[in-house]
Amino acid sequence: MKERIAFTLNGKAMTLNLDSDRTLLWVLRTDLGLTGTKYGCGENHCGACTVLVNDEAVRSCQVSLKSVQNKSVVTIEGLENNGELHPLQKAFVENDALQCGYCTPGMIMNAYGLLRKNPNPTEAQIMDGMEENLCRCGAHKRIIDAIQDAAKVMGGF
Repeated sequence: MKERIAFTLNGKAMTLNLDSDRTLLWVLRTDLGLTGTKYGCGENHCGACTVLVNDEAVRSCQVSLKSVQNKSVVTIEGLENNGELHPLQKAFVENDALQCGYCTPGMIMNAYGLLRKNPNPTEAQIMDGMEENLCRCGAHKRIIDAIQDAAKVMGGF
């Protein structure tokens, strides 16, 4: 059923009149053209579709559009600032923490949520926080290094 859903997307007020039972993932990708959020498994297992909803990392493949009513949603596209990569994105590039790149947006968004809660995590806390994001290329060590480097540069929120 179509409903008017109002929320903030990447800092901008948004009102959509869509089927509110659709997943946030497909609304972002097909209706709003924000294709940085990836479809991986559709079953809450891989993390490729991770976005932040009210500063919590969530799997957008499992979140209905109606559940973001009056909330704040941040996607990978929302991290850039005036065309500049976010420090976390830069750290991923500098650490070569991506190979095929498919999981990277979800990894970065999950890491962003982690660093918003804990600006100076230990390696063990990073490993624990990133445990449910899958990288089939085997770049996990470089991902952990990138998150540690970004935490140093970001210096907290």
